[in-house]
Amino acid sequence: MYEGKIIKFYREKAKLTQQQLGEGICSDTHVSKIERGMTDYSRQITSLFSKRLGINIEEEVKRYKNIKKLLNRWHDAIIKELFNEAKTIKDELEKEPLLQITDYQILYELLKARYHLLHNNLEQTDIIIKVIQIKHKDLPPYESNLLKHLLGIYYLSKQDMIKAVDILKTINAEDYKNPEYYLNLATAYLAVNSKVMAYYFAEKSLQYFIKTNNILKMIDAEMIMLMTRESDGLSDFQKIVEQYKALTHTCELCHAPDKKARLLHNLAFEHYTRHEYVDSSRLYQQSMVLKEKKSAVYLISLEGFIRSCFEGNLLSDDKLKKLCHDGLSTSREINQYLYLISFKLLLYLINNQQSEYFCYLSSEALPYFKKCGYVTLVQRYEKELFNYYLKTDEKGKALELADILINAG
Repeated sequence: MYEGKIIKFYREKAKLTQQQLGEGICSDTHVSKIERGMTDYSRQITSLFSKRLGINIEEEVKRYKNIKKLLNRWHDAIIKELFNEAKTIKDELEKEPLLQITDYQILYELLKARYHLLHNNLEQTDIIIKVIQIKHKDLPPYESNLLKHLLGIYYLSKQDMIKAVDILKTINAEDYKNPEYYLNLATAYLAVNSKVMAYYFAEKSLQYFIKTNNILKMIDAEMIMLMTRESDGLSDFQKIVEQYKALTHTCELCHAPDKKARLLHNLAFEHYTRHEYVDSSRLYQQSMVLKEKKSAVYLISLEGFIRSCFEGNLLSDDKLKKLCHDGLSTSREINQYLYLISFKLLLYLINNQQSEYFCYLSSEALPYFKKCGYVTLVQRYEKELFNYYLKTDEKGKALELADILINAG
């Protein structure tokens, strides 16, 4: 079967007809049947074909069979975030001409999209996914679930949490057999404030990463599990802090500054929720140092830093305003609408423009947060808005929000 496909590939590459290839060896009809795998043939015939085409058929068959192994290795390197190895395998696959005649072309394209996601190249990912969706309506079970996984990661990267949850929870674990997706599902559930589900899937993913010795992903899973914990008193919070520090130390040992930055950010938020603004601002700053300035992950820490400094009265209004304008500029440049909203809200607060703040919150910010599934933000800002309506004696609006808050609770 492999020999026929390989012979056809090199015959067409040499621009020979079936008759020209078979001349003096066999009929063009027999060549056609060999190429389609519809007849038996002798080793002597394939040897004569190989000589005429200038190839070694045995070596070509080995290369053909090796493609699936190479794809599996590529996927594994991507999952383990082995950037150099993933790049090396990608380059090797791109030089493999036989890839275009195998049954693994769709898998290759899907893994190429996954590779772009690893590097946060969302534009290229989007192009590949759309082409696959147009060209291939009925994918095999594994590839179908891999596509759903890619879409889930893509929506997470685009910060559309509702879509991420909706697509990831439709994955058939039996057909896919890649428990790594549990981590992405846990991330999505955490974003929509479903902490029980987030913990459940993070723990499931952790067992898989322990089994496969994937330390970097183990850090991610444990990080989510930490974020779902509710501390009860100072001693319990100290235990959480120690766990964060232990994971941070693991990141340093593994040379994983991006994960260390996330841990520092999350720990900063823990301190912020306890009104410990000096500690939270310090940790936000440490997180920012480890991040690329023109990135969404940098902006989220910058927003946290400004908010901590504002509420803790740690910086002058002029310095806070400058930081907000820097954040707005970067948000526009990298097309991050979420942070564009966040920095506008902060500016209204710093300028003490209360009516403008709540008008923007009601008309722009909250509808967007609801659309994208930012449950925690929605709940927080709805309570703010409710208290404002009570304070300004807007009873009708307050009652509307009260009904929403009661039903949400």
